[in-house]
Amino acid sequence: MRLSSVVLTFGFFVVAAGLCALAAFFAVRVVEDNSRDAVLLALEEQSIGWTEIETNGLQVILAGEAPDEASRFRAVSIAGSVVDAARVIDDLAIEEAEDIAPPRFSIEILRNEAGISLFGLVPATTDQDALLSRLTRMARGAEVSDLLETADFPEPDGWSSAVDYAVVALQLMPRSKISVEAGRVAVTAMTDSEEARVTLGSELERKQPGDVALSLELSAPRPVITPFALRFIKDAEGPRFDACSADDDAAQARIVAAAERAGMAGEIDCTIGLGVPTARWSEASVKSINAVDALGGGTLTIVDADIALVAPEGTPQATFDEVVGELENSLPDVFALTAVLPKPKVVTDEGPPEFVATLSPEGGVQLRGRVAGELARQTVDSFAKARFGSDKVRTAARVDAELPATWSVRVLASLEVLTHLESGAVTVTPDSVDVTGLTGSQTARADISSLLAEKLGEAAEYDIGVRYDKKLDPVLGLPTPQECETMIAQIMTATKIRFEPGAATIDNASEKVMDSIATVLRRCEDIAFEISGHTDSQGREVMNLQLSQERAQSVLDELRERRIPTGIFTAKGYGEEKPIADNGTEEGREQNRRIEFKLAADVTTESAETDPGAETAPQEDTSDEQN
Repeated sequence: MRLSSVVLTFGFFVVAAGLCALAAFFAVRVVEDNSRDAVLLALEEQSIGWTEIETNGLQVILAGEAPDEASRFRAVSIAGSVVDAARVIDDLAIEEAEDIAPPRFSIEILRNEAGISLFGLVPATTDQDALLSRLTRMARGAEVSDLLETADFPEPDGWSSAVDYAVVALQLMPRSKISVEAGRVAVTAMTDSEEARVTLGSELERKQPGDVALSLELSAPRPVITPFALRFIKDAEGPRFDACSADDDAAQARIVAAAERAGMAGEIDCTIGLGVPTARWSEASVKSINAVDALGGGTLTIVDADIALVAPEGTPQATFDEVVGELENSLPDVFALTAVLPKPKVVTDEGPPEFVATLSPEGGVQLRGRVAGELARQTVDSFAKARFGSDKVRTAARVDAELPATWSVRVLASLEVLTHLESGAVTVTPDSVDVTGLTGSQTARADISSLLAEKLGEAAEYDIGVRYDKKLDPVLGLPTPQECETMIAQIMTATKIRFEPGAATIDNASEKVMDSIATVLRRCEDIAFEISGHTDSQGREVMNLQLSQERAQSVLDELRERRIPTGIFTAKGYGEEKPIADNGTEEGREQNRRIEFKLAADVTTESAETDPGAETAPQEDTSDEQN
């Protein structure tokens, strides 16, 4: 009886323990499920769907692959805010990061009297010691500040050549800022004069490597204009300026607007400079131009504060008096006006006496016509020989004792005018001085106008038919045709123009080469080239000929897209006809696949020598790929 009681009691304990264990099991499952669901919901609300959540008792295990460290930390933090952070087990992985993009390397170089400073980020492979050594020698004792930082990334294409070119450019400019990037250099500098600005720009372009793009922002101070002059003419040839000066942009705009109202069209050149005699210069200029227009024509000359207005011959006296009267009453007080209504010229059978001085392109000077006396003839001859050289002057002038009293002054002035021309002639008559010819100076018309106004008086009648030819401008220093051909050849020797295999499409890698060739051609205007395409001997001859023609045409089209005037260029394919190396070797075939630029005149001469009846068209082609 006692035993049964013990057994029953033990059984009750066993059953109770089992029920407690079962209850605890179900309680843990409820806690796990609730924790997992709560964490999952919180993560989904934050758009985090890349996690996997597992539970192990009270532990909440986060698994999966986070995009980055910040995302991993955020997911763990969110889970820790839902359940006790001590229960969260971080089993998250992080995706492998892609290769980090290289930084943008650049250098800013500043130079002035205080020294040279460098700022920027450069590849670790850049030889900074060598760069600083070059700049230190250039600074000649001035301070060189190195504020460059480095990054351990590969050097981008065009970096070294851009840095080298920047140092070369810096040597030419004591006051400048140069910005350097891979394959590109931007220059900002101040020069002492307009002439220096143009010369510097030409020199920088001449030294520019083929794989470096150049951006120039060069400035110069305004020139001092003396005398401050304006000459406006309106005649049968139309309205025009022989000289135009203004003291600022607003004054220039007012003068140009007045000229346009008087009928002048096209681009109007009016120099802005220093030396204006009065702040009301533009006001006087505009009123005087309006007077010329009201008269229907005439010649206006303003030198400093002196104004001369010559009306057209045949202008009614009443009209002349009215226009001149209004102008006199409206001009600022500082200006003095001289107005002339010419009398009809008397025509004789002999015609008016004249003196003509002619300058040939070779520098020879011929003097003919009439002079006032033997002493005047000797003076004119000596003056011309002193200006142009004793061996260059030929005098064939005769004495005429009945010439006007001012004749010798007019003749000597004509010789001074001739020094402003590269070639041309000056004709002196009792009533006028006519100048024709070519010049290499952009200010020649204004200079001649000021000279004649000073020597002959503001009311003197003269006509300046001078044309500016930039090929003759020593400041621009434009290259000769042969120099242009050589510069293009040097670019293409360094880097060929490459095409896609078996096609006429220029490879993207050759864009910089085309840019460099275009830069040269902009300085070689009006020079005709043949662009010729050549292939190796592999493949059918007729196909090679067609491919070379298409490639030459592609180069011509690329130049046209770069706004190069190509009307005088021709594209010609020669196929395998003109090899320059052995087609039996790969190296030789590579050399034969090419584009060449030849002067059209030379191609014509060469063709005439080999085939007198053949027509020629200058062209060239280049490729690295087979044919």
